[in-house]
Order: sequence, then structure tokens, then C-alpha cells
Amino acid sequence: MRRFAIYATLLVASVSLCSRSAYSQEDKSKRPSPPAHVEYKFPDGKMLTIDYSSPRMRGRVIYGGLVPYGTEWRVGANEATTFVSDSALNVGGAIVPPGSYTIFALPNPDGWKLIISGKTGEWGIPYPGDVYDFVRVDMKTSALPSPLEDFTIGLDPTDAGCTLRLDWETTRESVDITETKIPLDRRY
Repeated sequence: MRRFAIYATLLVASVSLCSRSAYSQEDKSKRPSPPAHVEYKFPDGKMLTIDYSSPRMRGRVIYGGLVPYGTEWRVGANEATTFVSDSALNVGGAIVPPGSYTIFALPNPDGWKLIISGKTGEWGIPYPGDVYDFVRVDMKTSALPSPLEDFTIGLDPTDAGCTLRLDWETTRESVDITETKIPLDRRY
């Protein structure tokens, strides 16, 4: 009888732990800003992947409102947006070695900068600081033909590589990305 009581106690404890673990695993697809993923495969088979959360406009003023000008923005919502490449890249004229990074942007009415940060694994805010910036590159601004409700990151193929684009509200910000070789004097 005592052996039965021990087994029953162990069974109840393990079921309790399993259910608590399952409960703590949040279904991220049900968030107001659900997860999204985009990837680009270069001709040599190497990949660039971006994982982010896609906030919704929901009647709000985005740029200059929800996303203030002159302040680093996490480029999405929730966890920080990841930028992972297994190839050396030229991002808007700056060389980025293969690796895992976090991306932010610095929006301004007269132009944006894409920030590739070497700090990874953090929540999306607060911005970790420019001490972690790997590079900052200028982005090209253009208008979308109509308002876009869902924030979207895209990697559109080009002749030489791809164009990273950030689309939301009535704004598109973009920067060209190509594969590159890291010069011997710049190896990390």
C-alpha cells in the first residue's frame, strides 16, 4: 500500500509539472503582434533569415506617433528582431560578417537608418545602446500606394542579391543586400 501511495504521489507531481510547463508555453500566434519569418536564399545556397513580430496599425498614427522620430525602434514588437546570415553581406555599403544580429531602425522624417546590433537575445526594448551597434546604414524611403495595416519585413530578390524592406502605414524603407567577401584586413 505504501508503494502505491509513493507511485500515486509521483504521478500527480509529474502531471502537475507537465501541465504547468505546457501552460507556460505561450501560443505566440495568438498575440496582438504575431510572429513572422522571412528568408532569402542566395545562389550559393547560403541563407539570410529574419524573425520578428508583426504589429498592427489598429487606427493609430505610426511614424511620429507610436514609433517616434529620432528614437531607435525595435523594428516590430515583442522580442527583438533577429537578423541571421551564414554568409558575409554587404548591407547598404557596410560589410557584415556571417552571424546572428538584432536589427533596429532610427526613423526620422528626412531619412531612416538601419541599425545592425551585435547584442542578441534581448527583449525588443529598451534599445541596448549604440555601444552594441555593429553598423548603421542609410535606408531609402518611398511611399506605399495605400496604407498597410500589418507591419511587414520583406526580402525581395534583385539581380545582385535582395532588398530588405520595412513596410507599414504608408511608408516603405529599404536597403540593398548582397553577398560579399570580407577583405583580409577586415576579418573578425
